[in-house]
Amino acid sequence: MNSVQTRSAERALSGGTWLIVCGAMLYSILTVTPLMAAHTAEEWDWTAPILPLVVDAAVVIVVKLDDVLARLGGDGGRWPVALRWMTGLMTLALNTADSALRKDLVGVAVHSVAPLLLIVTAETSLAYRRAIAAAVAALEAGQRAEREQQERAARERAEQARAEAREEREHAAMLAREQREHEARLSREQAEREEQRRREEREARERAEAAEREARERREREREQREQERLLLEQQARERAEAEQRERAETAERERRERAERAARERAALLERGPAEEKLPESEARMIVAAAFEANLSVRQAAELCGWSVGWVSQRYADHRDPAGGRAELAIAGQ
Repeated sequence: MNSVQTRSAERALSGGTWLIVCGAMLYSILTVTPLMAAHTAEEWDWTAPILPLVVDAAVVIVVKLDDVLARLGGDGGRWPVALRWMTGLMTLALNTADSALRKDLVGVAVHSVAPLLLIVTAETSLAYRRAIAAAVAALEAGQRAEREQQERAARERAEQARAEAREEREHAAMLAREQREHEARLSREQAEREEQRRREEREARERAEAAEREARERREREREQREQERLLLEQQARERAEAEQRERAETAERERRERAERAARERAALLERGPAEEKLPESEARMIVAAAFEANLSVRQAAELCGWSVGWVSQRYADHRDPAGGRAELAIAGQ
């Protein structure tokens, strides 16, 4: 029996039980209300349905709580049993009281059907529910054991699969490690060869750089040597030029001094001749006037020395004071 069938049986039992309970409650209310109205004061006739309703409510509570306890597998003790039988007997008594007072045995039998059916149904449904609960518990225990067995088998299979997978992973890891070691060894060898090649290239490059550096240094030394020789030659040429310039300057200075001394001697000779007895030639007179001008002699003294007039000598003095004017006059005179 599976859980679907169990739930279907529980639903049938619950539905039938509540159908009987509801029918018995309705029949009890309809049967007991006239009895209560006949034995109640006139002004309180409206309270007649309360008592059968209260008794039937107790029946509903008992049936519902028994249902819950049966589902949970619990036991309420003696008091639920006492309440169940007390409400059942109260319902039986209230339903058969009117017929019993009238000594109607058929009526008692007829009106006792619903209460007895309610009492027996309550006890039977409780027994059914407990049996179903026990069967469900056993079924669940069996299913739980089966599930545990299946889970244990699944765990064992999973553990075996994990062990196999672990072995496969370890084997794959070992192969991968060996592959990595092999690749690492090849990489190291390749790296060593590359390093050796780079080292040889670096050494060759360093040798080439050293040779180029030596050649550059040699060219630099040669250039510096040529530069020094050029500077030395330029310095020697400059020194020779300076020496020649100094020599020319000294020669020019010596010639200038000689000319100045000669001119001074000539002026002194011209001035030492004394006053002229007659008018001297113009060229000679000009030389005497120039010598007198250089010696800061007066115009009159110069006129006495050359024999020319004071006006002419004054004009020559003006020419010496203003050489440009004198040259222009000479140029006009030459034309």
